[in-house]
Amino acid sequence: MTVFAAPDYDGHEHVSFGYDPETGLRAVIAIHNTNLGPAVGGCRMWSYTNDQAALSDALRLSRGMTYKSALAGLPFGGGKSVIIGDAKTEKTAQLMQAMGRFVESLGGRYVAAEDIGMKVSDMDEMAKVTKHVTGTSATSGNPSPFTAYGVLRGIEAAVEHRLQRNDGLAGTRVAIQGLGAVGFDLARRLHEKGARLHVADINTEAVAKAVDMFDATPVNAGEIHAADVDVFSPCALGALINDDTIDAVQAKIVAGSANNQLSNDSHGTALAARGILYAPDYVINAGGIIEIAHGPDFGGTHDDAEIYAHLDRIHDTLAEIFQRADVENAPTNRIADTMAEERFQLSV
Repeated sequence: MTVFAAPDYDGHEHVSFGYDPETGLRAVIAIHNTNLGPAVGGCRMWSYTNDQAALSDALRLSRGMTYKSALAGLPFGGGKSVIIGDAKTEKTAQLMQAMGRFVESLGGRYVAAEDIGMKVSDMDEMAKVTKHVTGTSATSGNPSPFTAYGVLRGIEAAVEHRLQRNDGLAGTRVAIQGLGAVGFDLARRLHEKGARLHVADINTEAVAKAVDMFDATPVNAGEIHAADVDVFSPCALGALINDDTIDAVQAKIVAGSANNQLSNDSHGTALAARGILYAPDYVINAGGIIEIAHGPDFGGTHDDAEIYAHLDRIHDTLAEIFQRADVENAPTNRIADTMAEERFQLSV
C-alpha cells in the first residue's frame, strides 16, 4: 500500500521515513498542514504490530495536531512522529539522537515534542543534535499537568451542557481509562473537585495508588468503557470508541485526554444519536501544545498565569461547539472539524 492510498492519508503535505542501521531507528514523520505555521507535535515510541499501523498512527495524529492548534488559537501547523519499538527495552540515548538527526533533516518544517513512550530526558538527547525540538528540561518541561487541567476544564464544560449542572463536579461519577501522567493528574484534580472516581489501567500499581489516594473504585481495563457513570474519560491510547464498545457505553459524556478516541467519524454520529455528548479529543487535550506555545522555544516566558488563562479557553471553545452542535443538529466532532477548517484553510 502506498502512502497516498492509505486510509488515513488526508492531503498530508509531507511524509518521511527514517532508518538508522547503527541504532535500529525506524521512524515516521508526518506533516499534515502548515498553513498557520510550522508543524508542531509529539514524538511517540510504541511497539506497533506492523509498519502500516505506525504509518496510520502518524497520519491520524498529525492531522489531529492541525485541528488542535487551529482551535487552540496557536500559530502552528500539524505534525507528528512515531518511533517503532518498545520504549521500556529498546530506547537508548543513541536512538534518541538518531531521531533528532531525522527531525533535523526536515530543516524546521517539523518541531518535535514529548508524547507517549517519551520523557523530557529523551527530548534533551534529541536537542543535542537538532534545535527543532521543544519540551526539554531547559524550556517547558513536562506538559502533562497542563493537559490534565485542560481536560478538567473540558469535563466541566460538558457537565454544564449535558447534565445542566453549574454547581461544580461534586458527586459527578467519572470513569478514567488510563492512569499515566495525564490520567493520574486528572484523577487528582477531579478528586479535589469532589468527583467520584472509577479507574482502570493495565498498571495495577497505578490503580492501587488511585484507590488509596482518591478513594477510587477499581474497574477491569476491558470493562471501564461500560461503567455506569456520568462521564467516561479515555486517557490512554485511541480508538476505544469503536464498533465493539460503543453500544456498551453508559455514560452521558465522553471526555478524555486520549488522541483519536473515535475509531472513525461515524462513531461520533452514533454517540450523538444516543444522546451521549462527545468532547472532541483534539480540543479537550490541547493543554500540552498550549503550554509549549508559551515557552521560550516560541518566544514566550512560560508565565503560568498566561498559560492557565489560555487553558481556560478550552472550556469556552467546547461550550461553543456543544451549542453549535445543538443548533445545527450535528455531531460535535463534525462541528469541531468545521470550526478548525474555517481557521486553517482560510490562510491558504
